Amino acid sequence: MTSKKTEVVSLELISAVEKENSAKEAKTFFHLEEQLLRQIFNLERDGARDTLREIQQILSLHTPEFSIKVIQYYFIVLSSLVTRRLKEEAILNEKNAFTFSGKCVELVEENLTAMNANEIGDELIEFYWYVLKEKEAPSLSHGTVNGVIEYINENLEEQLVVEEIAKLFNVSTSHLSRIFRECTGVTLVEFITIRKIEEVQYYLRFTDQKIADIAERFHFCNQSYFTRVFKKYTGLTPRRFRKYLDGNYFQFDVKKDDSL
Repeated sequence: MTSKKTEVVSLELISAVEKENSAKEAKTFFHLEEQLLRQIFNLERDGARDTLREIQQILSLHTPEFSIKVIQYYFIVLSSLVTRRLKEEAILNEKNAFTFSGKCVELVEENLTAMNANEIGDELIEFYWYVLKEKEAPSLSHGTVNGVIEYINENLEEQLVVEEIAKLFNVSTSHLSRIFRECTGVTLVEFITIRKIEEVQYYLRFTDQKIADIAERFHFCNQSYFTRVFKKYTGLTPRRFRKYLDGNYFQFDVKKDDSL
């Protein structure tokens, strides 16, 4: 075989290998994407983070010259896929879905750099998880407690008073307080505070509202008290939580007591 023919055969072989590798990459990519969406909606937060990093690695290797731009586009596309499913499954209404999508895009466009792609990816997964977890219906053993939790979740920006909640559910304050603590492991008063802190995290990370205004919005008596309570549960001050994206969201796990 002449050197020219050898060169042609070699180029053809290289081209065939590249096509095969590209096809394998594409197959792997879409398999990982399906896995990622499944993990997100199954609330498998750590698994979703790992899968997203695998996808980022594929994108980086496939387009090394402008990988950060491709990753930026992918984060936005992923957020659109998640938003559409949140809307289709009635987890978010149209208005909230639109806001959610906008905040995801804003997070990516304003914060993503070549140095923090993994951290921004983690933050997106954290945000998806937070929204989905918050919308989960309570499934404790006592119907009244489930109803109270749903009521609290729907009225977090209101001035929530235990006596008024008890009256709304036609039970005495003492009885409600007792069954609530037995089911959840915390008092009703503390649970209201916990849920407000959980919700506040969204406003700190995804809005530019002043900390004092957020504290007032959720009926904390003053910013100083709000800061102390926020740090008690999250380990960070509101200002630090807003500034640094590497901190996880605080999420309270309700103790499930099936003995009632």
